[in-house]
Amino acid sequence: MTGGILPVILSGGSGTRLWPASRSMYPKQLLPIAGDKTMLQATALRTSALPTASLKRSGYKHLVVCNESHRFSVAEQMAGIERRAQIILEPEGRNTAPAIALAALLAKDVDPDIALLVMPADHVIRDVAAFQAAVLRGVEAARQGRLVTFGIVPTSPETGYGYIKASPGGEAAVPVEAFVEKPDGPTAQKYLDDGAYFWNSGMFLFGSGAFLDELRALAPDIHEACEESMVNKSFDGDFVRPAPDLFAACPSDSIDYAVMEKSHNAVMVPLDAGWSDVGSWSALHDVSARDDDGNAFSGDALMHDCANSFVQAESRLVAAVGLRDTLVVETRDSVLVADKARSQEVKDLVDKLEAAGREEVRLHRQVFRPWGSYDSIDTGDGFRVKRLIVKPGAVLSLQKHAHRSEHWVCVSGKALITRNDEEFELRVNESTYVAVGDVHRIANPYDEPVHIIEVQCGRYLGEDDIVRLDDNYGREGTNT
Repeated sequence: MTGGILPVILSGGSGTRLWPASRSMYPKQLLPIAGDKTMLQATALRTSALPTASLKRSGYKHLVVCNESHRFSVAEQMAGIERRAQIILEPEGRNTAPAIALAALLAKDVDPDIALLVMPADHVIRDVAAFQAAVLRGVEAARQGRLVTFGIVPTSPETGYGYIKASPGGEAAVPVEAFVEKPDGPTAQKYLDDGAYFWNSGMFLFGSGAFLDELRALAPDIHEACEESMVNKSFDGDFVRPAPDLFAACPSDSIDYAVMEKSHNAVMVPLDAGWSDVGSWSALHDVSARDDDGNAFSGDALMHDCANSFVQAESRLVAAVGLRDTLVVETRDSVLVADKARSQEVKDLVDKLEAAGREEVRLHRQVFRPWGSYDSIDTGDGFRVKRLIVKPGAVLSLQKHAHRSEHWVCVSGKALITRNDEEFELRVNESTYVAVGDVHRIANPYDEPVHIIEVQCGRYLGEDDIVRLDDNYGREGTNT
C-alpha cells in the first residue's frame, strides 16, 4: 500500500437514545449535538491535517455510506464544509461489515493503493491532534497489510462498550489478543485495573485490498453479495447505488464479528483523545462544558439550585428548579424528562412510540428536503398549516394531490409558481390557490430564500397524498 488515506464515514445509525433531538429521518450524526458543526461535518473535518488522498479518477476526498432517506442531507452537509464526498447508498441496513465492504470495493476499483480510515459519523473526539497522531502511528502497520483498530484508553469502568485486549508497550500498533463483549460492572472494573483492556472505538485503518482479502476468507457470503452488488452499481451524480436485489442477499454482521475477531492480522493503536460515542444524553452531558454545579445547558435555558443536570432548549425558554441528576430535552414537538442514570432507557421509550405509530419517532416538526424545509405549524380537523422555505436555485417536484387543496401566501422573497398551464411570480403579501388535482410546482430561481405559508384543506392530509410527475432530485413516481 503506497497511496494516501481515504476517510470513509459510516452514517447509517438512527441514534434512538438521543431522542427527541435524534429522529430516524434526521438522526444524531446530522445534528450539531456537540458543537457548531454537525457530527458528520466534525468527523470529516478532523481528517484535515492527515495525508489524505482522493479517488484518482473522480477527485472525491471522502466516502460516506448512508441510507437513501438521508442522502440529500448528507450531500448538503458535506458541501457546507467544502468537502467533496462520494456517497454510497445502502439499499438496506446490513451492519458495518457490508457497509465497509461497499466502500472498500469502490475504492479498490478506482485506486488499489488507497488506505481506508473508517470512522462512524456520530463520535466526539475532543483532542483532534491526538487522534491524527494515532492515525499516523497506524499507517505503517496498514502498509504492511495489517487491519488496524483504535482502542480507547478507558477512564472509567464502562459497561456500555465492548473492549479490546492488547498489551501495548508504547503507542505503536500491537497485536490484538481478544475482542471482549460488553462487561458487567465488576468485570469492567477489573478491566480498568488490569490496564490491558481498551474500549472498542469502532474506528479502523487498513488497505482496501487487505480488508477485502480477509473478508473473502472469513465471511465469503458478505464478500460475494457486496462484490456482485457493486459490479452492477449505478451512478447518480455524487451518489453510488449498489444493485439492491443483489445486496439483499448479503448477511447482516458487524466488522468485529465478521472479520476482526477472526483475523490474525488485527492490530491495535491506543487512542487517548477525549473520545465518546455519545450514545446517550448522559454521555453527552459528560463531554459537555459544565458549570460549577456540574450542569450543562444549551439554548434558552435557566437553572436555579440544580446539580449534575442537563437541559437543552430548542424553541422556547426552559426553566428548571431544584433538579438533581436530571435530563431535560425540549424540541418543537416533544419534551423528554429523564433520570440521568437511566438515559439508556430512552431507547425503550422510542420503541413504545414506534409501536404506537407516533410520527415523532421519524420526523421533527421541521422536515428537511433537498429543496429546503417545511415546518408544520398547526394541525386540526381538516386543515394543516406549514411554513415552506425554498432555497435559492431550488425547485419542488411537479406534483398533484388527490385529497387536499393548498393556499399559499408569500411572506418573504419571491417564488415562480406553476399551476396547470400557468406560470407566474408570487411576491410578498400575495397569495394563490391550488385546487385538488391541480398540477403545480414552486420554484425559486432567485438569490434569496422564499418563505411561504401553506394552508392545506381536505379530509386526508397525509404526506403520501402526492403524485410526483417530474423531479430534479430523482424522486419521480414516489410519494415520500
